[in-house]
Amino acid sequence: MPCGAMAVALPAVVEELLNEMAAAVQESARIPDEHLLSLKFVFGSSAIQALDLVDRRSVTLISSPSGRRVYQVLGSSGKTYLCLASCHYCSCPAFAFSVLRKSDSLLCKHLLAVYLSQVTRTCQQLSVSDKQLTDILLTEKRQET
Repeated sequence: MPCGAMAVALPAVVEELLNEMAAAVQESARIPDEHLLSLKFVFGSSAIQALDLVDRRSVTLISSPSGRRVYQVLGSSGKTYLCLASCHYCSCPAFAFSVLRKSDSLLCKHLLAVYLSQVTRTCQQLSVSDKQLTDILLTEKRQET
């Protein structure tokens, strides 16, 4: 997975599904229908929305010389969200509400799009200085408050 390994503790069934999808994509350059159905079963409508984000190439891996990495996802509304795959976090309101507060979703569509872009090897890559990455993170934090 060129955009970074999934270093996050996801339920075993989700991790297995993503690993199987990655192997299938490597073999045939496409996600088999049965995996898409499984994705829809596990994530509901978020799966379709996440796949749309991946199709639109809305996921960018931003990395700095120090090794810090953050994903930026351009949402369907035109707003960008920061995702930290290493700790299973997204800055969007849906993540805060549905994943953290209510615990009725495993992931928001943005974080799922990050994992799917890793599987399909379609995330954009952007290298920035450490200062630029810090500025990106601070700007996001200011927008949240």
